[in-house]
Amino acid sequence: MKSQKTRALAGVLLVGAGFLLASPKPYREKTYLIPAGGCKLETTIFDKKDAAPQGTVVLLPGLVANKKVLAFLAGGFAEQNLRVYVPDLPGHGHSPGPFSPQRAEDCAEALVSGLVSRGMANPDRTILAGHSMGAAIALRVGAKIAVAGVVAISPAPMRAAHGVQPEMLLYQDPGPMPQRFFVLSGGLEPESMRGSARDLVTSSKNDVAEYLVIPGATHASLIFSRPAVRAFQDWTAKALQLKGTPGMPSLGELYGALGGFAGLLLLASPFLREITGKNQTGEKETATGNSFAWSRMLPEFAVGAVLVVILLRFWNPLHAIRLYEGDYLASFFLILGILVASLHWKSLRAQFSRWKSGWLVAIFAAMILFLLFTAWLELSIYEAWLTPTRWARFPFLLLAFLPYHIAEEICLGPAANTGARRRFVAGLSLRAAAWLALVIGLRYFHSGEILMVLLLPYFVLLHLLGRRGMDIVRHETGSAAATALFGAILLAGSCLVIFPVT
Repeated sequence: MKSQKTRALAGVLLVGAGFLLASPKPYREKTYLIPAGGCKLETTIFDKKDAAPQGTVVLLPGLVANKKVLAFLAGGFAEQNLRVYVPDLPGHGHSPGPFSPQRAEDCAEALVSGLVSRGMANPDRTILAGHSMGAAIALRVGAKIAVAGVVAISPAPMRAAHGVQPEMLLYQDPGPMPQRFFVLSGGLEPESMRGSARDLVTSSKNDVAEYLVIPGATHASLIFSRPAVRAFQDWTAKALQLKGTPGMPSLGELYGALGGFAGLLLLASPFLREITGKNQTGEKETATGNSFAWSRMLPEFAVGAVLVVILLRFWNPLHAIRLYEGDYLASFFLILGILVASLHWKSLRAQFSRWKSGWLVAIFAAMILFLLFTAWLELSIYEAWLTPTRWARFPFLLLAFLPYHIAEEICLGPAANTGARRRFVAGLSLRAAAWLALVIGLRYFHSGEILMVLLLPYFVLLHLLGRRGMDIVRHETGSAAATALFGAILLAGSCLVIFPVT
């Protein structure tokens, strides 16, 4: 009991400290919904307080990113007394869809053209910048609109080279390059990305193009890298002939976001135990039903997952959900879940004979946890709060993920049958087998579902936390149905946070 109170107190203190770190706004920020070429782009404008702008920057987020997560990079430009426009691209963040790579480029170009035509940006004093897909768009738009320069931070590959397959590309051809541009890569990025970025400079006929590798940086960490900010500040100062040494934006928002997230994690476990515990549900943990040997479960999930990936080459039943690559993931888990569950029909009937046990508290707990974490991310570092358009897809995604979670609980069996650690590892191994099949689909069957690889760190964290929460719910309620609902709700909501709306 004492350790639980200590843990809860530590969680509250971390959330409080995170809030204090993440809440200060060092720059003047105003957000508008700007019409641009048929799109309505929610755009935040960053200005340094008490300083007259010396130029303009249009900073474009990457695939599955949004304007909030680029606040550190925007601060780097704002420290140079530049006015920074950071839009949510179509289908991302709070901007309505539909999204496609081409539409994102067209709307970004329309945004820049509109700012110039309305006198809000002088092209001779304007820098286009972006990260990942946003960097590729900045280069493509910068070749069409004569601006002072382009800063491309880890641009998405636009040519099938260095091991990059054509189906992985968002844009098939880089086209002409801007008159003046600067490309940054992370030293820890895969050679395929660094090689593609380097080629943009070496193949350019422009002698003012520059390329720089930031040691120790990954594709994602570049957006929080002080050396990267200093590098583009130096380059931008030369391009716009700016004087003085700019300051460096604070990483307090990042540290606060991570601290608060860790605090919520500390609070989540006792919350789950309290709300789904035996005193609330009136149930006792029993060993009704059998768990299956790991040596049997793993091949079933692995072979089934590969078969599903092959099937999805020809037919995606949930394409109508219209989430960019999220519809593929939903179809994958739906079919795999039905396939595995059908192999264990008798066990399904046995373990779900008490399907009403604890399912209401499981739904309530999952929704509360999801809303708490998304609210925290929205407050601190990432636009995670679901828009009505995304909520409308929630029931369909929940139903798509439910069969897989049911199948997983059938195979793992009651929590009383195995030790907590062994059950946790077994559950994760089943998901790892399924995810490996998705990677095989990309690498060997050319599915083109590149987000399944790019978002792997996100899904690893999600599966670790989700599986842990499911084990607690199963132990406390003794209900496979409640546990499956809990896991499916968390996965459905998390996918709606990250995948663009098409």
